[in-house]
Amino acid sequence: MSNLGSITAESLELTKESLFKGDNALKKGLYVNSGFVPYDLQAPAKNLYPTITPLRNALPRIQRTNPGDAAHWRVVSSITGSGYDSMGWVPEGQRSSSMSYNATTTTAPYFTIGEEDYITFEAEAAAQGFEDLQATASLRLLQKTMRKEEGALLSGNTSLALGTASAPTLSASGTGATLPALTYSVIVVCLTSEGFSNNGRLVGTVLAGAALPTQKVITGNDGNTYTLNGGVSNKSPNTLQAVTLGQTLFATTNVINGAVAYAWYVGAAGSETLQQITTINSATFTAPLVSGTQPAASLIADYSRNNGLAFDGLLTVGFNPANGAYVQALAAGTAGVGTFLTASGRGSVNEIDNMLVAMWNNYRLSPTVIYVNVQEQRNITQKCLTNASGPLVRYQVSSDGADRGPNPYGVTAGGVVRWYYNPFSVDGGFDIPVKVHPDLPPGTILAWCETLPVWYQSNQVPNVAEVLTRRDYYRVDWPVRTRRREFGVYAEETLAVYAPFGVGLLTNIGNG
Repeated sequence: MSNLGSITAESLELTKESLFKGDNALKKGLYVNSGFVPYDLQAPAKNLYPTITPLRNALPRIQRTNPGDAAHWRVVSSITGSGYDSMGWVPEGQRSSSMSYNATTTTAPYFTIGEEDYITFEAEAAAQGFEDLQATASLRLLQKTMRKEEGALLSGNTSLALGTASAPTLSASGTGATLPALTYSVIVVCLTSEGFSNNGRLVGTVLAGAALPTQKVITGNDGNTYTLNGGVSNKSPNTLQAVTLGQTLFATTNVINGAVAYAWYVGAAGSETLQQITTINSATFTAPLVSGTQPAASLIADYSRNNGLAFDGLLTVGFNPANGAYVQALAAGTAGVGTFLTASGRGSVNEIDNMLVAMWNNYRLSPTVIYVNVQEQRNITQKCLTNASGPLVRYQVSSDGADRGPNPYGVTAGGVVRWYYNPFSVDGGFDIPVKVHPDLPPGTILAWCETLPVWYQSNQVPNVAEVLTRRDYYRVDWPVRTRRREFGVYAEETLAVYAPFGVGLLTNIGNG
């Protein structure tokens, strides 16, 4: 029997080799016809999600040695000479009077950012030979925490409350619209940059089920709860406007400092629902209203900031009037259209030029980078590359022919403005890179001076802003409570903006 078993086993192996070796037709037919086919799974999993963090990558990170609960620094913002501030004349043998200082103390509390994940025992076992779940889950967790940190550095808001939006101004006119005849009531709500991101960065007419983020109660993995505000203001008073069939309903509200978008609630009085989101302070309505969206009555308070849980990001620092940053909101213009950036006729944009002039005149500095949404990158390019600016466009070919390729005079279509020249500088001007930021809302431009010029650096603090860390990224592996491993990635930090006047903002920019 043992010999027969050996022969049987050998026969089975020869049969398998005959059937399944190489590209055997019988193998294919057997697999496909019977439903048993190979499963070619590439390892490890493909991570197809963006992890763009330009501010986090650019800002210096400083680990504090004795951090306490907050970072503190003393700011001497001006020195004023005696007599006439700009005159130093003193008679022979006499003494000058004493100069004076304007000094303040700044405090920036540390706050925690973080995210958690888990791996079940079964998932860990099943992934053997596919990927190291401990390592890959930790990487994804760190990447998500960094993306959340990027949002905080750009849009975090602890100090600037939007309050209650202003009642909109309405009108109706025109022909050809399909908005049904009715006396419409319109309410508007303002969104911070955080609110715009929490709403999915949506612009235009909303879909059924749409709702603004107000508050969210979060139950942590420790069982405790906390509440985050979503980044929207309280609703405005309503305004009424009669509309006849064929007319377009126009709505405009006042620009609210700190708002980067506006949500419009429309309907019969008392039944207003969310209909549209714009990144300018106006909107138009031409079609029947969308049903099944958030009612305005659900917004009962200002949910625009997270006081005591967050630090201010660069946008909030710029918008806060106490900081002296340059902020220019473009005029309302035509409802639903807004006001566009304007071409100077010399290859630049008037509004950006005005910002550069103001920052130089007031503080003797210039932005070193300009962040834009793709909408503004396109609009800046259209304003700079016009017929009037044609003589200023340079066509450059290497004299040695090294970069000519097969077509030495080829022109690449679809170019954009990558650099913006600032002539307002002691050293005769320089190029400012224009970069797309993935989280910056349309209609807003952020310019900031990453490093102070040399005439500010006698205090050994050349950076306009730094990330001060009490404890930089760290992973916590929590005790096992169930048959899964729980872990989190956290960081304890604050954004210290030493020179907030190094921030410049243009907002309420129309798309065109």
